[in-house]
Amino acid sequence: MGSSAQCKKAESALTEPKASPDAFVAGNARWAFELRYRIDAAKETYWALDERERDAILAKLPKNVKPEIMRFKGLGEMMPEQLKATTLDPSRRRALKVTVPSVLEVEKTLGELMGKDASLRYRFIMERARDADDLDV
Repeated sequence: MGSSAQCKKAESALTEPKASPDAFVAGNARWAFELRYRIDAAKETYWALDERERDAILAKLPKNVKPEIMRFKGLGEMMPEQLKATTLDPSRRRALKVTVPSVLEVEKTLGELMGKDASLRYRFIMERARDADDLDV
């Protein structure tokens, strides 16, 4: 299987989520954070998760370097090669371990977030919006 085919397979796995509630209860589930900023400066490429990381990278660059910054809104905007270089690369990816106390709670939440009924997603988001520290919309 060529690298392009591997990237497409990996991208498909990320864009078509199939979650097992047991994985969440056992502590084997991870939320992957996509790197939102690509910074090309001179002959180097840097990736940043958020504005804070982006600004830290920019502050370290020599003053005579004019960086080119690209912001991604989500995984769907990335080419398969970029996805592989960021979210799938173990040396660069960021993941948060997710554990929950009950399979029933997981099934309910996954049904609300990934189900066909958009009104359930909307209600889920609206009920929790005030608790969010940092929204990127």
